[in-house]
Amino acid sequence: MRYFSIAAALAVAVMSSGAALAQHAGTKLEQSACSRDAQRFCRKDLGNDGAVQNCLQMKRESLSRGCKKVFESHGM
Repeated sequence: MRYFSIAAALAVAVMSSGAALAQHAGTKLEQSACSRDAQRFCRKDLGNDGAVQNCLQMKRESLSRGCKKVFESHGM
């Protein structure tokens, strides 16, 4: 169950807003790229998808290279 919450949070974390939000839930690779960062920086927000996305964006400079690339690929 906890893994599902992490995956759901990461799905939102890698989505951009607007139409793309409805179309893209984040691939498994994208989720994987940010899972450690979400655990490390945003543990208190896990389960709140919007909060995890905001947290990761606020920690952007400290994110792993892979997670940064995910955000960049979605124009974030």
